Amino acid sequence: MRALRPTARTRRFTAALAVTTALVVGATACGGTTKNDTDKEAAKSNAAGKADPNAATKKGLTVAFLPKQVNNPYFTTSDNGGKKALEQLGSTYKEVGTNSGTDTSGQVSYVNTLTQQQVDGIAVSAQDPGALCTALKQAMKNGVSVVTYDSDTKADCRNVFVSQASSEDLGRTQVQEIARQIGGKGEIAILSAAQTATNQNTWIDYMKDELKKPAYKDIKLVATAYGDDDAQKSFQQTQGLLQEHPNLKGIISPTTVGIKAAAQYLSGSKYKGKVKLTGLGTPNDMRAYVKNGTVEAFELWDPAKLGALAAHTAVALESGQITGKEGERFKAGDLGEYTIGKDGVVTLGKPTVFNKSNIDRFTF
Repeated sequence: MRALRPTARTRRFTAALAVTTALVVGATACGGTTKNDTDKEAAKSNAAGKADPNAATKKGLTVAFLPKQVNNPYFTTSDNGGKKALEQLGSTYKEVGTNSGTDTSGQVSYVNTLTQQQVDGIAVSAQDPGALCTALKQAMKNGVSVVTYDSDTKADCRNVFVSQASSEDLGRTQVQEIARQIGGKGEIAILSAAQTATNQNTWIDYMKDELKKPAYKDIKLVATAYGDDDAQKSFQQTQGLLQEHPNLKGIISPTTVGIKAAAQYLSGSKYKGKVKLTGLGTPNDMRAYVKNGTVEAFELWDPAKLGALAAHTAVALESGQITGKEGERFKAGDLGEYTIGKDGVVTLGKPTVFNKSNIDRFTF
């Protein structure tokens, strides 16, 4: 006869009490031997679980989205995609987060609060690769399914990372696009978000590697600036780059806030049409700048689909259809079927290039 085990909800409640106690007394360990043993057994049971792709999809779950920054148009679009998917799946959506794209301590506090509230899943876009680890590990220990999307943490601090597109594809294609626009010759700069942003830094590493190829021998990366996903700061950083590097031919901005702010500055300056700008942006933000000649082309994925895939992934984890191991497959509604890759990564798809010929087909 199979031994009876506490339900996931019971494990969450028991462990959540431990989290609350730890927060109050400032200790890192749980209060008693029995509670520690119970948590360890629960964690061991979860880790040893096997995926059942044919398991029924659970309903009535609560999945919380924690973006890098609330009220950011990009994350509003992606999280609304998650909300729509969860409603279709018969589960509940909630969004929490800070107004700053660099408030890592705020993200940690929200993870701790969600853990205490015993949500079923958390979908988080990490501001820092390591800052959230302790809180996310505690959440998983408490039975919460943890999905990162858009920006990852360390692989052992979440169950699955839902990637926008291959990091390598995104990094290399942005270099390829700016090289095409400047005729393969001249100085370029990068306008990034925060210095700690995992996704930005990964893409930039691939950009630098791409630039080592002989095809780019006449292109020189002269600076990398950080706008912290703040519109005003990104605008000022663009101005600063152009003042410090008068021979600048192009700017790559792999952040939706940054590319829009850079386009805004260029469109009202003498550099309009002379200094090329590409990167990652949304069609709604960039439409006017494409049509007035400030920007020739840029790229992105569909953020609504990214949020939807994050929601489907969280529900698939809670339903036992996947555990986060490489090779596992699951269905994500209208998005199709996905396979978990190395290090628990699921990739949405290839990036899309937007220009004057196709931008009006998209409304996000």
